[in-house]
Amino acid sequence: MSRIRVLIVDDSVVIRRLLSVILSSDPEIEVVGTASDGKIGLARICQVNPDIIILDIEMPVMNGLETLAAIRKTYRTLPVIMFSTLTEHGASATLDALALGASDYATKPTEGGNVSQSICGDLIPKIKALCHREPVALTIEPTRARISKFLNFGSSSIDIVAIGVSTGGPSALATLLTGLSKDFPVPVVIVQHMPQMFTRMLAERLAVLSGFPVREGSAGELLRPGEMWVAPGGFHMEVEKIFNAVRLRTHEGPPENSCRPAVDPLFDSVAKVYGSHALAVVLTGMGQDGLRGCEHICEAGGRVLAQDEATSVVWGMPGAVTRAGLAGKVLPLHELAQEINRLVKPTPRHAENPIGSLLLAGSRKEL
Repeated sequence: MSRIRVLIVDDSVVIRRLLSVILSSDPEIEVVGTASDGKIGLARICQVNPDIIILDIEMPVMNGLETLAAIRKTYRTLPVIMFSTLTEHGASATLDALALGASDYATKPTEGGNVSQSICGDLIPKIKALCHREPVALTIEPTRARISKFLNFGSSSIDIVAIGVSTGGPSALATLLTGLSKDFPVPVVIVQHMPQMFTRMLAERLAVLSGFPVREGSAGELLRPGEMWVAPGGFHMEVEKIFNAVRLRTHEGPPENSCRPAVDPLFDSVAKVYGSHALAVVLTGMGQDGLRGCEHICEAGGRVLAQDEATSVVWGMPGAVTRAGLAGKVLPLHELAQEINRLVKPTPRHAENPIGSLLLAGSRKEL
């Protein structure tokens, strides 16, 4: 198999050298060119024919956003990873880039951090995933999977929607949430693999785009129908039943699947609190985070939907769930909202369901 051809576009000589040395040390990767600004980078694309581009945001002559827009006019499917600093400005610009069509992002190592570990642990796996070199995810044993899949066809009412997503997530979430009915009757909890600052800004942008109240989750928040919460960067987010209401819990437990926030802790808690009244949705993303949580949701009688391979930037997470037989339906991104709307119907049924009754009662008391 040929090596992955990488073009690095960054105005820092130090960063270009570091990336070139560290990336080239991987036997599956070859750095075929570098450029100090976007204009030079654009010219290099046709010269070196890269499989993927690592693109800085802050550059002279032509910055990363301008370069990305120009790339997408000619190379609509060429993977591009934005390489930005972990600052508020960098986070905002990165989200702008993802909206413009960037495939993913990686944060530049902080001063004093382990540069090699950061690049090898974050950037290289993303390069391989976007170039379809991601290892096939492990799955649960077939017998258990078949049992879980059977449970997926339950008919219980849905009282919560839990979403797990990673690579390609911001755009996928925007598409999904804007397709939900405006009188959406249950709370939505979301884990998007992102660091601090990014998740707050993502929630704010999703709120503007979707028209729903979308906020970064914080400990003690009451889950109200029609409201949505994004797990905060650096913290796991879970749901817990306290007296007559369901609230959010956040904590800094060990990373799971190399992530914090991770999908599995949220899905596990949703299965425990909501049981057969839970709906899990697994969207585009690398790795297999969410697989264990979906198994627990299915065992509790809940249901699982997964995004299909054709519309996923990386079919790691939804692919793992699908191969394990846990997804009741595997749908293109543009059809998922319609299916969620079908399953989650605004009816007086909450009065018949203990969790739904608690949610409504808790909402009235706080309001």
